[in-house]
Amino acid sequence: MSEYVATALEMALPIQRIVTVHYFEYAKNYVFEGECHNFWEILYVDKGEVEVMAGDVGYRLRQGEMIFHKPNEFHNVFANGVVAPNLVVISFECDAPAMAYFEGKVIAAGEDEHTLLARIVREARDAFSNPLDDPNTKILERASSHAFGSEQMIAILLQEMLIRLVRRGVADAHGVKISSSVKSRSDNDLVKRVIAYMEENAYGSLTFSQVCRFSAQSATNLKTIFKAVTGYGVMEYYRRIKIETAKTMLREGNGNITQIAERLGYASVHYFSRYFKQATGMTPSEYTLSIQAK
Repeated sequence: MSEYVATALEMALPIQRIVTVHYFEYAKNYVFEGECHNFWEILYVDKGEVEVMAGDVGYRLRQGEMIFHKPNEFHNVFANGVVAPNLVVISFECDAPAMAYFEGKVIAAGEDEHTLLARIVREARDAFSNPLDDPNTKILERASSHAFGSEQMIAILLQEMLIRLVRRGVADAHGVKISSSVKSRSDNDLVKRVIAYMEENAYGSLTFSQVCRFSAQSATNLKTIFKAVTGYGVMEYYRRIKIETAKTMLREGNGNITQIAERLGYASVHYFSRYFKQATGMTPSEYTLSIQAK
């Protein structure tokens, strides 16, 4: 009697953990300000058109196109203000070396990929109780009743789509217009959010690391973008915000100089007065007198 030997199947793109599955129907002026996370994300345009930042590159994606965001890559999404987009967003964990193929890829999906994505969405609706249009979903909750093997089907369908794309070997990036206006819009939006964050924290002592964490940008990227948009360094701008706040408080009589320095998070009146004079050419006392004279 011959002895049979089982062969362990090689899994080129194993997926055992899914993070989120979404189907969004957004308004024509929708803006997602951006994030980065330590897992892969696919964004597929099922209808309409969107502008996307992937790292420091801007893309315009049309219906039937998808983009892959690698782990820890900052990304955001803007509707074009004309057409209301429908988007499929799938995020998952996969550390297989073969995933390197998808880094920086924008792909025109074929009918097969469209069908597989639609089936993934259907299986996710059955497997999980979370509404697929909730952008705040952080963990998928299993539905109390679902079709047999629905979670496994999600993995199988996703793996099949990825394998098909690698086999096809088509990036189709030539069909996607890279737009400098997308990057400009994204950079301006980022800087506006950072400035608003610093203004909200004028009465405190923000560090550059805290601002970087808020922005979801590396220190180098944030410095470069912020300087290009405003002409100032990040913390230099934060100090200007504090001084402008101090000037308002002095004009409105909201405390004496010592109290204002404390409220704005300065270590001492000396440091406050020094920064104030650097910014205005006057000490806080001189500024107060000039206001009273006016």
